Amino acid sequence: MKSTSLMKFCGCGEGGFCVVVAVGVGLLSFLVPVCLGSGADIALDAKATLLHRIDSLNLLIYTCLLTLTVLTTWVFKHRRVSWLHETGLAVIYGLIVGAIIRYAGTTSKVSHITVTPEAQTRYNLSLPPDTLWLKFPGNLQSSIPSGPGSAAPLPNKTYAYSFTGEIVALEDNEIDLKATFDPEIFFNIILPPIIFHAGYCLKRKYFFRNLGAILTYAMIGTTMSSFFIGLLMYGCVQLMPPHLAGGFTFLDTLYFGALLSPTDPLTILAIFSDLHVDVNLYALVFGESVLNDAVALVLSGAIQNYGERYAGSGGFETVAFFKACGDFLGIFTLSLLIGAIMGCLTALLTKFTHVRDFPLLESALFVLMSYSTFLIAEVAELTGVVAVLFCGICQAHYTYNNLSEDSRARTKQIFELLNFLAENFIFTYIGVSMFTFPKHHFDPWFIMAGFICAALGRAINIYPLSFLLNLGRKPKIPWNFQHMLFFAGLRGAMSFALAIRNTVSEVRQAMLTTTSLIVIFTVIFQGGATLNVLNWLKIPVGINEETEALPYQGVRSEPNSRRTSNGGDKALLARVWGGLDSRYLKPLLTHARPTLLDTLPVCCAPLARLLTTTQQMTQPDTTLKHTDSDSDLCIEDSSSDIRRGPRNQTNDFSGNV
Repeated sequence: MKSTSLMKFCGCGEGGFCVVVAVGVGLLSFLVPVCLGSGADIALDAKATLLHRIDSLNLLIYTCLLTLTVLTTWVFKHRRVSWLHETGLAVIYGLIVGAIIRYAGTTSKVSHITVTPEAQTRYNLSLPPDTLWLKFPGNLQSSIPSGPGSAAPLPNKTYAYSFTGEIVALEDNEIDLKATFDPEIFFNIILPPIIFHAGYCLKRKYFFRNLGAILTYAMIGTTMSSFFIGLLMYGCVQLMPPHLAGGFTFLDTLYFGALLSPTDPLTILAIFSDLHVDVNLYALVFGESVLNDAVALVLSGAIQNYGERYAGSGGFETVAFFKACGDFLGIFTLSLLIGAIMGCLTALLTKFTHVRDFPLLESALFVLMSYSTFLIAEVAELTGVVAVLFCGICQAHYTYNNLSEDSRARTKQIFELLNFLAENFIFTYIGVSMFTFPKHHFDPWFIMAGFICAALGRAINIYPLSFLLNLGRKPKIPWNFQHMLFFAGLRGAMSFALAIRNTVSEVRQAMLTTTSLIVIFTVIFQGGATLNVLNWLKIPVGINEETEALPYQGVRSEPNSRRTSNGGDKALLARVWGGLDSRYLKPLLTHARPTLLDTLPVCCAPLARLLTTTQQMTQPDTTLKHTDSDSDLCIEDSSSDIRRGPRNQTNDFSGNV
């Protein structure tokens, strides 16, 4: 009765009902494969959702660790606890959480499928392929049932899997996999703000005053330390059992020496700043740590280049060695030039445009130009760390003076915040990765030798070079300062980043494990003992910047007095740079006075007028002293020398090597 009524309502008889049924069956037969096809998508969506949750969980873990570090640091500062720095806290918290993840983590397993390479493949352990293409032919049947006794065929599909490294037992845990990051994240995202901040917030006055000693420690000392550690480690490796020494080559130990040569004395520098240790000691420690990161990175690349050019003759190859030395000098110089050029270009943009009327856009331009410096150098197969370091120095020295007040404060705060978070994230990750990173190789003999050789390499860097510097330096670097420089050789972010970049072989895995343990030990224990070492070495604290522990020749060190001396007390490099900077570079790149109209020859007057802004012409002399006095390397004094003449010159660069 209901069917008849329905047919009448639809306006059709029994024949129409048959048509409706036929259409319904056809529509159902069309929808069934569609629903079955979407079943695979549902399964993939569920897998993607699970991975997203695990990613979010790991990011939440690191965020909570950083939050806990910040709160504990506040408690320590409030209670005036100086025996443990925030980086040490980050490492300890990371170790605790890493152990929890490793031994009490989720039981979620990672699915595996065995892939056998072709018999004639040219890839092996030394040269693994970048990706694997996993092909599913069409005759494979779907695991989703399509009806009783039948299965739906799948179309041909190919999935690409990226290379991550050797499979070990720890990779069965999905949390273990997700708690580790791609090493390129450290180089492309985390390291740039750390290095840029080091250059942007550098105390340039004291840095350039001790430039000769800093360059000696950072350039010559780091190279000597790298080769010395490499030679010692090679000798130690030869004394190990054959099954341990077989995989190590001389180039491997040299590369390990380059890993351990950079220093990262964050803990010591923080205590120096809090206790107002002599500014020249601070400049020596900080300046060396800034530059030796760049030197070590370029040096490790040069060692790798030597290995690539090595013909396998079994002996020393002079041609490959000199080509590697040329790579070292060329890459370092070109990277430095790129950083300086990008810094000067940003200064010109901020000087000759009115972008300062929009502080947000001005700050965005500043950050993007600075970060693009790193990327340009990397794309050009140079070293982005060197480029972004010297870009930061140029940005602080030139561009900073052109920025609006809002942008000055904003850029300082942005990079200070990014540096704090990035540094603590790296040290947290070092602690976590000791338990979760699957590529560790614990070799007690190699680890013990690494600790001893790292200490001896630091001694080779400091004591012989200090002796040579003191032959021509006034004032001399006293023994207690030298001991403090030796003690300040903490290892940190750069050593870890270089070690984790390649962990395919057991040799590189042993290097990573040893480097991580050295970083953890030096940051926690060596950094925590800084205050006691300062007292033991009787290094004075509470010193005002105007009252230095190392009085310079010809310089009055009385408080609140301006240092004066004749120009002969200045180092040659400082005199040459100071004259060039104050007469040409500052007037060109900033609104400083005297202008190019005053310093260039008369024949260049049209060009000078074009490069001189109205602000430069109209500002009174009282505006010459910028807000950030530390960024004022030469203008405040050298430009005044130009106006006053040679009789009453000020001395920002005291005579030292």
